[in-house]
This record gives sequence, C-alpha cells and structure tokens, in this order.
Amino acid sequence: MFTIDIDPSESLESSYLQLNAQLAALLSGERDLICNAAQLSAFVMQTLPDLNWSGFYFARGEELVLGPYVGHVACTRISFDRGVCGKAATSLQVQRVDDVHGFEGHIACDAASASELVIPVVVNSKLIGVFDIDSPIVTRFTDVDLAGLRSFVATFVAATDMTWSL
Repeated sequence: MFTIDIDPSESLESSYLQLNAQLAALLSGERDLICNAAQLSAFVMQTLPDLNWSGFYFARGEELVLGPYVGHVACTRISFDRGVCGKAATSLQVQRVDDVHGFEGHIACDAASASELVIPVVVNSKLIGVFDIDSPIVTRFTDVDLAGLRSFVATFVAATDMTWSL
C-alpha cells in the first residue's frame, strides 16, 4: 500500500518537494499514460486542500477530450477556442485564474469552481493535453502552488510514455 507522508510543520515549498519525491515513487515502474494520469489526478486531490477537481484533458485534433480525473462529472470535450483549458492549449502557457467568474468564456462544468490552474502538458514541442485543477476558493492558487504543481507535471512527463493504444 502506498501512503503519502508530509511534515505539517514544513513550509509549503518544502511540502511540495516532499510530495514530488513521493509522486516520483508512486509513478516509478509504471509508464502507462492513462494509469499515470489517473494516479497524478488522485494524488493531487488527496494531498492538496481546497480542491474540487483535478484531472486531464488530452489533445485530439483541435479540441481537448476528457481524460482521467477526480471530481464531479465534467465537460467531455472542449474546443481550443473555449475556456481556461482551451486558452492553455492554444497558448501553451499556464493559466492561473483567481476568479473564473471574471474570465471571459469560462466553461462552468462545476458551478462550485471559483479559481482554476491549468498546466499544458507539452512533450517534444507537441501538446499532449492539459492538467486542470479547480478550487471552490477564489484566489486559491499561489506562486508556490504553481511551481509545485508544475514540478508534479514534469515528474509525470518524465515517468510516462506519452502514447496510448488499445
């Protein structure tokens, strides 16, 4: 059984370093895209407070298709010209939105979401998808969260074969 252990007296930066090492151990020995995406989604929901959604959308043509996630039922397809995820996909830039209700074109898959962080997953200059994290708290994501979650995505990319077939 895999257990997650962090020292609550440590700084948030130190906690992210500890968690990233544990994520690397969790993903070690498994290269499957779907399996590792599911594990990262669950790991984030289990370790970070004040979240209501954590998961992937994978690039398919000019849209994003829902992948493994933890949270309420979600939008299944998002065109690249819509929402925070679409903006991250087209710009290949992290999108941190403090208040999604003020984001023009926001897609409200879960009405409880108030802030959002979307990290593009890019391998060899090719968009694989986006890792999307939502919170019911306005301004939930700090610079430290952004750096920590980017390190999680980098660990995921390093541990994963970015192909999937039946």
